[in-house]
Amino acid sequence: MIKLLDADQHQRWDRYLDGRTDATFFHLAAWQHVIEQAFGHKTHYLYAEQDGLIVGVLPLVHINSLLFGNTLVSNAFCVYGGIVADDPQVFDALKDKAQALARELNVDCLEMRNREQKHPDWPYKPLYVTFRKTLDSDHDKNMNAIPRKQRAMVRAGIKAGLVGVIDESVERFYQAYAESVRNLGTPVFPKRYFQILQDVFAERCDIVTVEHQGQPVASVMNFYFRDEVLPYYGGGTEAARDLKANDFMYWEVMRRAVDRGCRVFDFGRSKLDTGSYRFKKHWGFEPEPLFYEVDLVKASAIPEINPLNPKYQLFIAAWKRLPLAVSQLVGPWLAKDLG
Repeated sequence: MIKLLDADQHQRWDRYLDGRTDATFFHLAAWQHVIEQAFGHKTHYLYAEQDGLIVGVLPLVHINSLLFGNTLVSNAFCVYGGIVADDPQVFDALKDKAQALARELNVDCLEMRNREQKHPDWPYKPLYVTFRKTLDSDHDKNMNAIPRKQRAMVRAGIKAGLVGVIDESVERFYQAYAESVRNLGTPVFPKRYFQILQDVFAERCDIVTVEHQGQPVASVMNFYFRDEVLPYYGGGTEAARDLKANDFMYWEVMRRAVDRGCRVFDFGRSKLDTGSYRFKKHWGFEPEPLFYEVDLVKASAIPEINPLNPKYQLFIAAWKRLPLAVSQLVGPWLAKDLG
């Protein structure tokens, strides 16, 4: 039987994930609360139940935007998602329910964000990759595993006197992050979103801020899942580049994560041949393909809602020139539909 998740079943949902090696941080039930509270989108978190036990889950978010289309996605604002199920029969039951729901909602498409190909009969575009690497418990070995040129950047940051601290507030992080995404021509999420993330995920989330002479120059919000660390939202100020603050920051996250028992560093999603893609390659990480598989409902082709689409280039160029305060005021209105 397929059911809809409600708040009093969150613990059951997460206990099911505990036993699944294919589950990710982005399958956790708390994302339902985060997305509904931060963005107001309708969620449809489906689970399959047999003999009183959960045997499969599928988190879905409905984003209906005049600017960016009408999509049902697993999981919105996340790099991974899709169906987690005990067996093919449960998988098919959840898939069938999702497809029926997509047609009931009259969406353009249903999108599953998978690390492995799960729907070979659905189209997908080889646009995104992820970067994951095993960490050693020895800091020196992790440092030496970084390619020579990138290692020199980290050491330059150390020599410059950079210091990493844990911030309890999102304030300094948000300023660095907002400046960074504005410079990329991307609308920023509302500050409230990050506060909700911090509140909801609690010990599964922290903020590492890099200081130079007591002033913040870079900051990153990290998620923790099992033995993995995921530096997910990060950015730097204008001073960060010369100080090599971003390079130092990710080393600081890696070092701290090892001390808390993490053994996998998930550098997250990048688009092929972009700046972030090359940056992660320079760290010695190898790209792994992501399968964002799409069931076309009303759409005739996969929607191109990404910065590489030529039709967004004028918008991106204009956004980069906005005053930071204006980008923080207008950006959240746009970003809430860019899931």
